[in-house]
Amino acid sequence: MAITTAASRLGTSAFSDAAPLELRLKASQGEIEAVILAVYKQVLGNPHLLKSERLVIAESLLRDRKITVQEFVRQVAKSELYKQKFFNNCFQSRTIELNYKHLLGRAPYDQSEITVHLNLYESEGFEADIDSYIDSPEYQTNFGENIVPYYLDLVTTGIGQRSVGLPRLLQLYRGYASSDRAQLIGTAPRLVKDLARNTASTVVPTSGDGFAYQGAAKGDPLVSTFGGSKALGTGRLFRVEVAAISKPGYPKVRRVNKAVIIPFEELTPHMQRVQRQGGKIASITPL
Repeated sequence: MAITTAASRLGTSAFSDAAPLELRLKASQGEIEAVILAVYKQVLGNPHLLKSERLVIAESLLRDRKITVQEFVRQVAKSELYKQKFFNNCFQSRTIELNYKHLLGRAPYDQSEITVHLNLYESEGFEADIDSYIDSPEYQTNFGENIVPYYLDLVTTGIGQRSVGLPRLLQLYRGYASSDRAQLIGTAPRLVKDLARNTASTVVPTSGDGFAYQGAAKGDPLVSTFGGSKALGTGRLFRVEVAAISKPGYPKVRRVNKAVIIPFEELTPHMQRVQRQGGKIASITPL
């Protein structure tokens, strides 16, 4: 049932009466295809998915019932496609927000949940971190082996829900037709300030184009003007100066260095992104 009477205004009414999608023992090929598409939609953040991007082998294994929905979710979340969309070019904190949304059907509730996954990624890597969501008791309790994950805090489940769940999720969920890759605020984390301060998130009505979302104000000490975050992990901040990346059509003499302030946990991914784009690190200075 709807978690609020304002479901239609908040853009969540599509989930109010929808039953969880489960792959049953004697499912038809049409029902299996519906499950496959639902997994892509949930795990990849409602994308426009090209036929060439689909995981053909994993789909075949699911159709032949050689893997479960849970394992299909795992393969999509560990795929190069998922990394390309939500890992390679995102802040780690944004990646973690989306991992919670895509795999557990909710937003992070507090800063400790961000820290756990930051540490796990640093110590064991990307795939181990993905496994930690899908193998968790929370996932098993809510979805088991054959239910497609869905947005739990948009409906009343009565299982482990917290009052901060809905407003936090509404910061990540921008409407039934919105994609996680097509929002104006880009790859910046949405919840970093609220989680760091342990405050409730503002309930922001959804909109397909993302205009309803209010980003951090200029000068907000928790979100730097360069998109970095002061409210993550160890709290150690670094100023990274990058020799600007050349773009086609621009003369080389117009290269200007740019600086970004980022937490320690973001250093390696940021340096890798710069190198992939042909840039050079001019300096790294602790703050």
